Order: sequence, then C-alpha cells, then structure tokens
Amino acid sequence: MRVINEDNILETIRMIDEENLDVRTITMGISLLDCADADISSSCDRIVRKITTRAKRLVSVAKEIEAEYGIPIINQRITVTPVSMLYEASGGDPVLYAKALDKAAKEVEASFIGGFSALVQKGMSAGEERFIRSIPEALACTDKVCSSVNVGSTKAGINMDAVRLMGHVVRETAVLTADRDSAGCSRLVVFCNAVEDNPFMAGGFHGVSEPECVVNTGVSGPGVVREAVRLAGHGASINEIAEVIKKTAFKITRMGQLVASVASGRLGVPFGIVDLTLAATPAVGDSVAEILEEIGLEAAGGPGTTAALAMLNDAVKKGGVMASSSVGGLSGAFIPVSEDQGMIRAAESGVLGIEKLEAMTAVCSVGLDMVVIPGDSTEETISAIIADEAAIGMVNGKTTACRLIPAIGKKEGDMLHFGGLMGDGPVMSVKTSKPDVFISRGGRIPAPIHSLRN
Repeated sequence: MRVINEDNILETIRMIDEENLDVRTITMGISLLDCADADISSSCDRIVRKITTRAKRLVSVAKEIEAEYGIPIINQRITVTPVSMLYEASGGDPVLYAKALDKAAKEVEASFIGGFSALVQKGMSAGEERFIRSIPEALACTDKVCSSVNVGSTKAGINMDAVRLMGHVVRETAVLTADRDSAGCSRLVVFCNAVEDNPFMAGGFHGVSEPECVVNTGVSGPGVVREAVRLAGHGASINEIAEVIKKTAFKITRMGQLVASVASGRLGVPFGIVDLTLAATPAVGDSVAEILEEIGLEAAGGPGTTAALAMLNDAVKKGGVMASSSVGGLSGAFIPVSEDQGMIRAAESGVLGIEKLEAMTAVCSVGLDMVVIPGDSTEETISAIIADEAAIGMVNGKTTACRLIPAIGKKEGDMLHFGGLMGDGPVMSVKTSKPDVFISRGGRIPAPIHSLRN
C-alpha cells in the first residue's frame, strides 16, 4: 500500500510540474437576496459589506492550501445572486451595482466576481430590460465584474426579444471597450440553460436555489489528459482511449475534491461542487484541441472533430462522477478559441471555422466561447448567432452559450490581444447574409415537445 501511495504522489507531482495540472478556481458563492433595498445606495452598501465579510479570507486560504499541498490554485472568484433581482426592488442606475461588486472584489483581492446577471428565458420585465441595457456601461467602467444573461431553456423556449437585445448589448460593449481590444465582451456571456453552480467565469452566478454561502472548485487538466492519451499509443482503440480519459479525469477530480473540502473547512462555508472542466490556457501543452489531435485528428475542426470531442466530453464527465458525488457546474470540455493554442492554429489555418465550432458546441460543455468576429458584424448578425447557439442548447437539453467579441476596427485575419489566461484571439469569418427580418420579429421560440416531462 505504501508503494501505491508513493506512486500516486509522484504521478500528481509530475502532472503539476510537467502537464499544467491546476485548480483553476476556488469560487465562493454568496446570496445577496437579503441585500435588496428600495434605496439603491443602501443596497449597494449592504452588498459591499456582505461580500467583504464573507470572502475576506478567500484569497489567503487559497494561498495557504496552495503552499501546503503544492497544488497551483490559479484564481479565487466570487459569484453572487443575479443582480437584476435586487434591481427590481431598488430601481435607480443599475451601474451602481456593478461598481459596488467591483469595489468588493478588489477589496478582497478576488480575481473576478460574477453575477451582474439576468434570467429572462421566458420574458423580461421593464426593470430587467433596463438592467440588461446597462451592461455595456457596467463592463466598461469595471475591471472584475462579469455579466451573463440567460435567454432560453429547454423548459421555456427562447426569448427572442432578449436575443435581439443582446445583439445590441454585445456590440455596444465592444464599442465602449474598443480601446482595450473590446475586452469588455470577454466578461459577458449569453446562455441557454444556464446552471446555478458554475464556478467558471464569465458565466458564473449564485443561483437562487443555492445555499446562503458555498464553496465550489473548478479543476482543469488538458495537458494531463493529452499526455495520458499519448502514452496509450496509436494502437489503442477508441473505447480504450475513452477508458484512459475516464481514469485520468477521476484522478483530477479527486484532487479538486480535496482542495474544496479543505477550503470549506477553513472558511467555515459548506462545500458545494467540483466542476471538472478541461479549460485551456495559452500555456504550451494546455490545449483541448491538442487532445483531439492526440486522439488522431490532424487539426481540430477537420472531419472527425465532433465525434472525438463527444467522446472526450463524455469520458471526462464519467470519470468525474466516479470520483465525487458532488460533481456539478458544467464539467466536460471547453473549446474557447482565444485561450487554446491548438484552436488558434486551427482557426488561423482555415481548418476551423465558426460553423464547425457551432457543430462542436452540440457535444462540448458550453458553446461559442471567446470567439472573435469582425468589427463590422451587425447587431442582427450577433443576435442570430446567439439564437442558433441557444437553439442547440434548448433542443438538446444542455447548456450552451456565446461569448462573442466583435473586434471593432479589425477584420478577418487580424488578432486581438487580451493577455493572461484569455490569450490572443484571431478574427474569424462570419457569413454576411442578413438575418434582419428574422431577428426583428421578436417574440418567443416555443419550448420543444420533449420539454413536457411532468
């Protein structure tokens, strides 16, 4: 038994040192429902006070665990109740809420804070519409605030009025942050079937069915999975490769559960979930696309990509569920273009286009993530891309999302530079046929027949 334990320890050390294994985030979810107030200034004060009280030790505890266990913990994040709910009670200028969240996040030194969000899958109140229209200014004047809007679900259908509005919001956010390579859009996600316990940004928020306060972890290890597939060799069958990935995901999840449990105890906050998501970074070897290439594709985006990604995503989920009874969030494989060197190469070479990416989102963990599109893309085109992605999520009963970045003043083939984990994004080609009449109709795409399950 002693030898097995030593082998496990050495294997984990190798994964961390050579294969970019890390805990991508410890995320504290905080309910702000008790911060609602008819006076928006008072509500903002209560928000800052509650977040800075609850999360005051979040960063220091993460650093303690990192030092003691030798496990890199890259981000310490916060999610809060969708702020549009508080705005319904207070009215006023919604941007004040964004500034309050930014102030609190900076005070506790959190990496990001998510929850400047609205859930409007079936319809929007007048207050929710005003709130959503404030998102561009809110993201332009803050540094750490992340925003999301859920425009559809399998149960409710797709709110096409919200989809039309989000085309405007995404483009306006790009315009207001054009001097920073439209970086405001990197903190804005449009969802279908958003989940309530997502620790990853920019789509994280603290769902109304969640506890008062909770700790979630997000674990990532594309480099570890890639190496495991490489060691299996080209002679392994696909089902054998799936088994290798599943066993590797199991090991990664156990590490995440350990970190989450320790953090929960030291912070005095309940442990929520482990989100095992293969989330790429710009680091060499930390790429989901390169896993697909190791499986046997010449490049991500070519024939076979969707099938290989489906197998990868499923195997990751199965391994995670075997390792923990508290796997949640999104769990699977992200395919962000700008954060993944293999995806960037495939896009630059023309092998990977936005249409193939859309097909891949039917089997990955989320959707069109960090996809840079030409700066002259119209609001209607942006809305139509969002509608297409929401339809995939609605019909398939899965989470899908768009994090689109219109590159103001740039064209296909140019690059945007975000820095850090967000990397560099090539401007991808978008079809220019006009969807204007379709988007202008508004209304709601009804829920699919299989939504009637009760």
